[in-house]
Amino acid sequence: MIRTIVRVFLICLILSGSFVGVQAQDTLTLEIEKDEYWWGGVSSDSHLMPYSSSTSLERDLLGNNYGNQAQPLLVSNHGRYIWSEKPIAYRFDEGSIMVTSKYGEIKAGQQKSSLRKAFQYSIRHFFPPQGQSPEELMFTAPQYNTWIELMYDQNQKDVLEYARSIIDQGYPPGVIMIDDNWQEDYGVWEFSKERFPNPQKMMDELHSMGFKVMLWVVPLVSPDSRVYRNLAEKDMLLKNKDKEPAMIRWWNGVSASLDLSNPDTRSWFKNKLDYLVDEYGVDGFKFDGGDTHHYQGKLISHKPSLPNDHTRFFAEIGLDYPLNEYRASWKMGGYPLAQRLRDKSHSWEDMRKLIPGIIAQGLMGYAFTCPDMIGGGEFTSFLDESKIDEELIVRSAQVHALMPMMQFSVAPWRVLSKENQQRVKRMATLHAQMGDTILALAEKSAQTGEPIVRPMAYTYPNQGYATINDQFMLGSQIMVAPVVRKGQRERTIVIPQGTWEAENGNTYHGPTTVKIDVPLGRLPLFKKVES
Repeated sequence: MIRTIVRVFLICLILSGSFVGVQAQDTLTLEIEKDEYWWGGVSSDSHLMPYSSSTSLERDLLGNNYGNQAQPLLVSNHGRYIWSEKPIAYRFDEGSIMVTSKYGEIKAGQQKSSLRKAFQYSIRHFFPPQGQSPEELMFTAPQYNTWIELMYDQNQKDVLEYARSIIDQGYPPGVIMIDDNWQEDYGVWEFSKERFPNPQKMMDELHSMGFKVMLWVVPLVSPDSRVYRNLAEKDMLLKNKDKEPAMIRWWNGVSASLDLSNPDTRSWFKNKLDYLVDEYGVDGFKFDGGDTHHYQGKLISHKPSLPNDHTRFFAEIGLDYPLNEYRASWKMGGYPLAQRLRDKSHSWEDMRKLIPGIIAQGLMGYAFTCPDMIGGGEFTSFLDESKIDEELIVRSAQVHALMPMMQFSVAPWRVLSKENQQRVKRMATLHAQMGDTILALAEKSAQTGEPIVRPMAYTYPNQGYATINDQFMLGSQIMVAPVVRKGQRERTIVIPQGTWEAENGNTYHGPTTVKIDVPLGRLPLFKKVES
């Protein structure tokens, strides 16, 4: 009874606008206000954001990051925020939000009527920026991942051929990521002697072409390897209730998992990575796996931990390598980690999730973001080449071009007509040309914590822009409005307050709404003209 009275009192404080920093012990219920919209929780739900009074959704972040970044944060365009240091469960239903936590205090409050104010408050108090950003090449040039072209047949000959083709086709060199199956085995982090007969020569050639090189790794160990037996003997693997190494089911089978709560295990893993850096000149790592659901159940670890903690332990490894990438994260907002959206299929439906996804990542504190791979990152989508949609790849490249990071995998010169390939290459060139601008925003974000890519409502509050999810702000002075629907050759653009010059020279005065032509080769781009 007392708890119910307190909860009602807290809700009244919030609705009155005087609720700042008040805390509830383990549960909270809020009524969603008229024209109020919310973001946060898990980035894989971004296409459902912003949440509103009509949203019906239930999520439990304990032991589940839903395949992408998770953060125990919800923020609204009315300046309200909800946060907990521990995993929360939340439900949007019948015009209200119910939030519970089994392990920690829920904090909530209001910072005026502004999405930006609520987010800035959350940054300062819950996940302050660390003052560093990932390797600058991640922002200033395209990235190239070998996954779609080579899949599980990663090998020295074809990696070099892919890299040479990038240069021969006139694309700017950048980061190249060698994906899964370069290694001897999971946990045996050494180049396969069969597939990579001379890795040092390969690395030297890639560097000479202007690339920096990342290798794919996971926190898993094949159970039939000598490394597994050695780690098990030293209690460096997670254990099950029988105190035997726990077997984790993941997309490539069944493996043991490193117990990264153990300092000795962390040192062992880092030594393996550092060996690759020192011996071959590897520049960084793509840290895959680490999903929170892998750690569900009664696992025994060196340090008693929640499933979410193990995801965070894995993410912390990447802090020692400025050239890094993560797909699964828990409560790492403000840290200098490159965060990629979860794999997308080669479909227009998934392509439309890219802008909302990057917006959601930014509003969860993950500013250094990448929208998966151009055209999609699920390799099964490319097994039947007759189903490849050239228009989709062109428009996908346009979405990527002015995001913080741009990543290729399928080779445009292999699957596109000459004309469409040139359209995609222009987007790669545009990203490189805008590299200094994007890098400057990344460096500023490292100090302030603010998103690089922002929803319209973040920069222009209380203008009715909260539900716009097909155009975005790059910083505060650049607006981008890609096309995300097949066959579309004209689209409506919302022009906010001020004077804006489009990439074709046209000038617009806002606030207004205009309809423009968007032929296949056009990416609508607007720069604010200083008065």
